[in-house]
Amino acid sequence: MVLSWEYPPVVVGGLGRHVHALCEAMAAAGHEVAVVTRHRPGAAYDEVVNDVRVVRVPEDPPLFDLEQSLLSWTMAFNHALTRAALAVADQTDPEVVHAHDWLVAHAATTLKHHLGVPLVATVHATEAGRHQGWLPGALNRSIHTVEWWLTYEARRVVTCSEYMRWEVTRLFDLPPDKVTPIPNGTDPAPVDHAAVAAIRAGYGDGPLLLFAGRLVYEKGLHDVLRALPRLRRRHPGLRLLVAGEGPQGDDLRAQAKALRLGRAVEWLGFVEPDRLAALSAAADCALVPSIYEPFGMVALEAAAAGTPLVVADTGGLREFVRHGTTGLRFASGDVAGLADAVTLLLRDEVLARRLVRAGRTALRDYAWPAIAARTVTEYGRAVREERALHDGLRRTQAPLRMVVRDGNLLAGDTP
Repeated sequence: MVLSWEYPPVVVGGLGRHVHALCEAMAAAGHEVAVVTRHRPGAAYDEVVNDVRVVRVPEDPPLFDLEQSLLSWTMAFNHALTRAALAVADQTDPEVVHAHDWLVAHAATTLKHHLGVPLVATVHATEAGRHQGWLPGALNRSIHTVEWWLTYEARRVVTCSEYMRWEVTRLFDLPPDKVTPIPNGTDPAPVDHAAVAAIRAGYGDGPLLLFAGRLVYEKGLHDVLRALPRLRRRHPGLRLLVAGEGPQGDDLRAQAKALRLGRAVEWLGFVEPDRLAALSAAADCALVPSIYEPFGMVALEAAAAGTPLVVADTGGLREFVRHGTTGLRFASGDVAGLADAVTLLLRDEVLARRLVRAGRTALRDYAWPAIAARTVTEYGRAVREERALHDGLRRTQAPLRMVVRDGNLLAGDTP
C-alpha cells in the first residue's frame, strides 16, 4: 500500500511523477499495488489504472486552504486518508505500507501499528534542506519534527540520492544502515519530431534555454534571470522558456520585468509531460540551477530528450551530471559561472553532442523497471527485519513463573 499526497491527476512536482512511475513499474512486474492519495474534482474515487489500484480521498469538512493553513490541511487530509486506507487494507491485506514524505506520516504510522506491517518511508526532501540548513519559523520546526517522527517509525528509509542519505542520517540521527539510496528513474519516450519542429519555428533562430520546475527559491530560477542580460549580449535572440508554477511566480515575473527582459522570457505555467519532453528536445540547453536539489528528476528527463545540461553543483545533481562528461556544472548561486557554462555549451556544438550521447548512455542505470526492482527488494528487507524484531520480542517476553519464597510472592525463572 502506497500513500502519497499527490498522484495523477494531482501532480505538484517531482514526487507525484516519481510515485506514479514507480507504482506502475512495480505493477508491471507482477506486484499488487494500491495507492491511496488525494482526490481532485472530476477524477474517479476508486479505479484501476495500468494494473495499479488508485483510491482518491476527498477532503473532510471544514475545508482548509493548503497554501494558507498547511498543518491544518495536512492533519485533516491524514484523517480522511487513514479511513480510506483502512478500508483498502481490509480488502487487500497489504504486506508493506510505503509513505512518501511527511504529508502522509500520521496515516502511515497509524496503519503500521494497526495492521502490524512494516513501514517504508521515502524522504524526497527535508524542510531544513529547503531552507539551507536551518528552520526559520514555527511551521518549519513543526514539519521537521514530523519528518523525524516518520523516519523513526519507519522500518526502512529510502532516499533518492547518496547526498540525501547523508542529509537524513545527519538531520534525524538515523543509523546509516537503516537508509538506502534508490534514485529517481526515467522512461524515455519517442521524440515527437513534428512538435519539436513547431516549437523551434515558433521561437525564431536564437538559442533556446529551458527551465522546468516549481517556482520556489530553492530551484534557483532567480539566478537564471540575473544571468540572462549578459547571455543575451553574447547570444542575440536568446530566449528562456519557463515551465512550471509555484508560490514565487509573481516575484520572479517582477524580477524579470525589473531586468527589462520582456519577451526574452516565456512563462508557460504547468506543462504536461508529453509537451515538456518536446520542449526539452527543442531547447539548446536545459538549466537546473537549484540552490537545493535532493536529486533533480528534470535533469534525467532532459537527458532522455537529448538536451545538453547545465546544472548547479549541488546535492543529488552531482551523482548524475558529471562535469564535462554528462553535462556542465557551475557553483550554485554563481551567476557568472552559470552564464559562462551556457556560453561554452552554445559555442561548442561538438561538446554539446558528446554530452548528450554520454547522458543517454548513463540513463541505462535509471530505468524504472530497475528502480522498481530495487524498491521491492527494500520491501523484502523491511518485512524480514520486522519479523526478526517481533520474533526477538516474543522470546524475551515469555511469561514469568510465579513462586512463593519465605511467604513472599516472587516472579522469576528459578524457584
